[in-house]
Amino acid sequence: MSSRVLFKGGRIASAEQSSLAELDVLVNAEGRIEALQSAITPADDMEVIDCQDKVLLPGLFDMHVHLREPGREDEETIESGARAAIQGGFTGIVAMPNTTPPIDSGGMVRFVHTLAREQSPIPIFTAGCITQGRAGKQLAEIADMHQQGAVMITDDGDPVADPYLFRRALEYARHFDLVVACHCEVPELSRGGAMNEGARSYQLGIPGIPACSEEISIARDLRLALDTGTRIHIQHVSTARGMELVRRFKEDGAQVTCEVTPHHLLFSEEDIRDYDTHLKMNPPLRTPQDAEALLEGLKSGLIDALATDHAPHTEFEKNLDFAHAPFGITGLETALVSLYDRLIKPGQLGWDLIVQRFADTPRRLVGQERVSIAEGAQANLVVFDPEGQTHFSREGMQSKSMNTPWLDQALSGAVVGVVLGPNRLMDRITA
Repeated sequence: MSSRVLFKGGRIASAEQSSLAELDVLVNAEGRIEALQSAITPADDMEVIDCQDKVLLPGLFDMHVHLREPGREDEETIESGARAAIQGGFTGIVAMPNTTPPIDSGGMVRFVHTLAREQSPIPIFTAGCITQGRAGKQLAEIADMHQQGAVMITDDGDPVADPYLFRRALEYARHFDLVVACHCEVPELSRGGAMNEGARSYQLGIPGIPACSEEISIARDLRLALDTGTRIHIQHVSTARGMELVRRFKEDGAQVTCEVTPHHLLFSEEDIRDYDTHLKMNPPLRTPQDAEALLEGLKSGLIDALATDHAPHTEFEKNLDFAHAPFGITGLETALVSLYDRLIKPGQLGWDLIVQRFADTPRRLVGQERVSIAEGAQANLVVFDPEGQTHFSREGMQSKSMNTPWLDQALSGAVVGVVLGPNRLMDRITA
């Protein structure tokens, strides 16, 4: 931005209050918020952006993203993933380490961060593996990865099945105050499954994944975390009982946090019709009762963060039959709009909770400073149009993969602006 920019007439969302503050935002040429007050009078050196009826909120942060680079650039690259993130209102993301080869050394962390600096206009952080090659046999180079800037360790996509090895990883991570993120699953129970085990899977004739596969693993990991005093983060909780295990261990003093994905809030096993592989993910969509309980956990604060688990796959892969298609859906571009359409607009969630769970807490959990729309702060904001509409089409989406259940659908609300420092990364604001 070459001159001062005045975002006029918008309503400011914050984590501290449920109501939206009607304030103008003046950003100087260096990308800092110079003034935040009502009815700022435009000056000759100001570019005025009409934000009447728009919502301005801090840039979102996704702590669970699969970018596929290196190794599967046909599915996603750092560059395309960054564009998808900006389109969805994210100004920072954490890349998972299940690439080819996996990110299991300091050199690999440095390599990914170098690519990110070259190719992404937003900060991209990376997680490192818990075990070498994600094979579950030997610990990865945790100290070296931490030194090179890895913000967490995880074998996401797989659990660490060996409890002795996982306990050693927890002890090692505690030394660096490094959070350990867990994909919770007992492979022997999930083996061969493709959706939630229950009446719906029997009706469709699809092998099932029982909820206890996730819940047993959650209980084990939390018990070991309690024993070692290590910070642990449970990824993509999908069952009510799993969430209650988190509650119990929090009450017992474990340093545990957890996340939920938008798709586990907005869909259930009942939505799987016509064997649509865009609804196949791991953990699978559970019962409507689970989805309802997760939403209540998000509202109450038991669930700490929202995360997309953005998992791109090629169209060829997702066109396989349901049993053989890969798990995972994309989410960077659809998360905020779908949450608005299904939960915020109907009044089930407030903007303050979105800021808390999708901007503030994820940054805090990986050691980054929170962002806010405040005088003196670097501009880091999203402009959202509640009266707009987003049509998710192959032509309009930025990800290299289109495996989303929202494809070819139109939802209420639209991300129309993204500002990070002096850079206007998206500008679709119209009068």
